[in-house]
Amino acid sequence: MPSASVIIPAHNEARVIGRLLSRLLAEASKDEFDVVVVANGCDDDTASVARGFGVRVVETPVPSKREALRLGDEAAAAHPRVYVDADIEMGTADLRALRDALLDGTADARDGMAHDSADDAHKTGTPGSADVARGGGAHGSADVTRGGGADGGTDHARGDRAGDGSEHGRSFAAPSRGTAPKALAAAPERALVLSDRPWPVRAYYAVWSRLPAVREGLFGRGVIAVSEEGNRRLMDLPPVMGDDLAASLAFEPAERRVVRHAHAVIHPPRTLGDLLRRRVRAVTVVAEIQQGPMSGQEARTGLRDLLAIAGRAPWLLPHLAVFLAVTLVARARARRAVRAKDYTTWLRDESSRT
Repeated sequence: MPSASVIIPAHNEARVIGRLLSRLLAEASKDEFDVVVVANGCDDDTASVARGFGVRVVETPVPSKREALRLGDEAAAAHPRVYVDADIEMGTADLRALRDALLDGTADARDGMAHDSADDAHKTGTPGSADVARGGGAHGSADVTRGGGADGGTDHARGDRAGDGSEHGRSFAAPSRGTAPKALAAAPERALVLSDRPWPVRAYYAVWSRLPAVREGLFGRGVIAVSEEGNRRLMDLPPVMGDDLAASLAFEPAERRVVRHAHAVIHPPRTLGDLLRRRVRAVTVVAEIQQGPMSGQEARTGLRDLLAIAGRAPWLLPHLAVFLAVTLVARARARRAVRAKDYTTWLRDESSRT
């Protein structure tokens, strides 16, 4: 019996699916993981590339991530379930760490809800100067920044603040001292490949990666793992475009873990134009959640968050200007889609898939 099922929705990902699978399975023993790639609406070789790695492949003509996740879940044979985006990279040891965090049910001292290393990682003013964390297979020589954020599907949606005892207006009981609550969902640290990105893109992520919600939430990591109980909760969520944001909001802070010794390598946009496309999608995602049955479980980043970042790292003031400009332009461009309630058009960034 596999120790976990890995579900990978993939739409025209022939260029990158092999990159993911080669690292994911590099150190895996036979039948250790049940890997299901759901090739949805593909007109490239995604399915055949995936089959070359000996994984199960489900094909559907419907180009829909929602449908792909549903089909993958139906085909999956084991729990925990690990949902992985095809355009990231993650090693076998990282996958095992996520699995074990859920099988053990608790987090060790290296895990938690908040992380404060981003300031140190970015002090040079050029995010991307640190080597990639090797959590299961060498990534090579690509430079990344740890503790940062993938772009994800949010417009700085935030829920809890570590230590305030609440999230999305819902209260929860703090765990007893010396004990850790049961983990229902887990995700890895983000490792952003930024060394070859233009300065405006690096500047944006230098700020974005410091936002409390980005550092605490499970969204925008390209991976989320859930226990059997956590999976049932995900199945009860309404269908929304921002599936990773909705999944993060589905769990109280005490029920989710960012596994600090697991890393997902994220490839951000290569151009400012592609970054804006992603951010327009993010604004639309948050609007859908605000107008739907999950309304009230989200909030935007406030001025206080940005002032706090500037106070801790005043050298980031030029970066904050870029961040604000990108945010305002993205919101303006998203208005038409939000007014039309167009929550199905997926503004995909192709530049990160090269």
